[in-house]
Amino acid sequence: MLKVGLTGGIAAGKSVVGEMFVGLGAYLVQADNIAHRLMQPGEAVYAAVVKHFGPGILNPDGTLNRARLAEAAFEPQGATGNTRSRVEELNRIVHPAVIQRQEDWMEEVGRRDPQAIAIVEAALILEAGAGPRFDRLVVVTCRPEQRVQRWAGRIQVDEQAARHEVMRRMAAQLPDEEKVKAADYVIDNSGSLDETRKQVQAVYTKLRAEARKNA
Repeated sequence: MLKVGLTGGIAAGKSVVGEMFVGLGAYLVQADNIAHRLMQPGEAVYAAVVKHFGPGILNPDGTLNRARLAEAAFEPQGATGNTRSRVEELNRIVHPAVIQRQEDWMEEVGRRDPQAIAIVEAALILEAGAGPRFDRLVVVTCRPEQRVQRWAGRIQVDEQAARHEVMRRMAAQLPDEEKVKAADYVIDNSGSLDETRKQVQAVYTKLRAEARKNA
């Protein structure tokens, strides 16, 4: 089995690329989905997040309001307006449990299919120090203005609001240049879907060969 991390900055197109890999035969899990399950009432991560950030992040029914949590996590701190400290506080609570679930999932995939390509899609692989857990790292990039347009379309907000949110979240992530330096493969998602698909196919062919060697 080959363990692959799929990462990239906000609105770079990780999910689109991940779906393309799945279409070619890879297995994939999204860290966001794992985190969402871990932050349901009754989970230890949920309790720790509410204790740290307060009941203001909850809906009336006690479920976690992800938009309010994001506001709390990305709220600028101190005179410098630094957002990273609050984001790091959230990550310290959530990441260990998410990483353990990822490891459990990859082990299960490997038992079922020794030649599998098991992909974990996560925005903060490098920021969480999880890079060494993977055999290969794939980084998805695109032009900065495309991030804004894609975020605006995804969340249904105007470009000014999207630009503010994208810039705020990018401040809490490593720059693309640093991610690219750590990557084994880079997929430029700035062009058409067909252009992206060709790159994914080329990378998949190499990953497939490596997975067979590892079996």
